[in-house]
Amino acid sequence: MIDTDFLQPDEQALAQRFIEDGFVTSPADDRGGLDRIQRRAAELAADYLKLPHSNDPYAMLDGIHTRVGVDDLNGLRLHVFNGLNAEPWFRPTYFRLARSTIETIVGNELCMQRRVNLSIQLPGDSSSLLATHSDVWSGDSPFEVVVWVPLVDVQRTKSMYLLPPSLNGDMQDRMASLRSAEELYKTIKPHATFIEIPYGHVMLFNQTLMHGNRVNEEPGTRWSMNCRFKSIMSPYADKRFGEFFEPILLRPATRVGMQYKLPGGFHG
Repeated sequence: MIDTDFLQPDEQALAQRFIEDGFVTSPADDRGGLDRIQRRAAELAADYLKLPHSNDPYAMLDGIHTRVGVDDLNGLRLHVFNGLNAEPWFRPTYFRLARSTIETIVGNELCMQRRVNLSIQLPGDSSSLLATHSDVWSGDSPFEVVVWVPLVDVQRTKSMYLLPPSLNGDMQDRMASLRSAEELYKTIKPHATFIEIPYGHVMLFNQTLMHGNRVNEEPGTRWSMNCRFKSIMSPYADKRFGEFFEPILLRPATRVGMQYKLPGGFHG
């Protein structure tokens, strides 16, 4: 139970939802910024496919499967991924999409992943699957959260699934008796939630929970971005400060404290 007089009622409610459900969704704080990212992604995709820029970036992205096949999908993804991350406005804009939620759940002295990831999943494509996993199993810190942003409406198999916190520990304990990631998915399938997120909304989720995706059986292509944030002073795992993460918000008192030296040259 989150119960503290130091949080506003809306912050308490948001924190409680995150603890109980493992995720929260909300409208983007900067809808204009999200539209700019979507438009730039559509322009980069059109450039790669040698098509004119569309006046309807949503339709361009959602229907990209009519323009590209699985064999060329990774080339398209890398072109858009590199193009977006090369834009100096992109990462600050991405942060602003969920700033209020990040500051409530994580804090206001933050590190951000150096590059924002991009996923594209065509209908019927089995080459873009992420098997059931928890990010902490592969070197992420349990103190991180993921901000997951779709560029189109996502629902059912066009989205991702997440195991509720109340079941995650028990399922992890049972993993030793399972023989494959697919067997693990079949075990958690009755309990996993495919999260519906309309375009214009963002999700922040607990990446210690098991999650993944399945073959997209919906008529449109999934476009989603994800990026990790953590409190700058919280523990790191294999993905280190200055390598995988870089600071984006550091308050003046913290800067002073980090630079201060006691008489004799010793850090305080």
